[in-house]
Amino acid sequence: MESIQDEFGFLTDLVTGLAAQFGDNCEVVLHDLTGPYDSSIVAIANGHITGRKVGDPGTNLGLELLRGNHVNGNKFNYLTQTKDGRILRSSSMYMKNKAGTIIGSLCINYDITELMIAEKTLQTLIRPGEQTEVKESFVTSVSDLLDALIQEAQEQVGKPVAVMTKEDKMRMIQLLDAKGAFLIKKGGEKICTYLNISKYTLYSHLEEGKSAVKESVEG
Repeated sequence: MESIQDEFGFLTDLVTGLAAQFGDNCEVVLHDLTGPYDSSIVAIANGHITGRKVGDPGTNLGLELLRGNHVNGNKFNYLTQTKDGRILRSSSMYMKNKAGTIIGSLCINYDITELMIAEKTLQTLIRPGEQTEVKESFVTSVSDLLDALIQEAQEQVGKPVAVMTKEDKMRMIQLLDAKGAFLIKKGGEKICTYLNISKYTLYSHLEEGKSAVKESVEG
């Protein structure tokens, strides 16, 4: 398969079939990752789980994979949370073409909020195996996704922008780069405005960060 469109009929049937099998609490999403990331969702069932629809963007996990930070992007049976606090048990599987390039993904998000309320009696259903907690941002626009990435990076730096040093801003830029923030259209502009720096300073910090990592590896 060289593109999602090659098997689009089967894949959309798969989305519908999985959602029908597991019911209204199971969201199934098909992403085409060969086009603009801000509209990667090409098919979705039970979108009420995360409030998304066809034409909406992917999450931060997809960005990190496209950025090249993970050798194997597939993630199974991990916990994440929606903006309104509902707990999801999720799996994300990525599809590649013959050249090994990622072209799409199929994601399953099962709302286990009500099950967790009865966790003691439904333990085997909620936690059938080892799970990894992953922070994933479900959004309806790439602007919201970028805001979430900026907020997360600032929390890691641990300082408001007003009191950040050059080193703090450089670290925040490196964190955002690692999360794929600069793959978002006009992401650099928004980050420059947020950090109150020029584009020249942004690119300078990016290069300094890459040089530091290279020296660390070579050392």
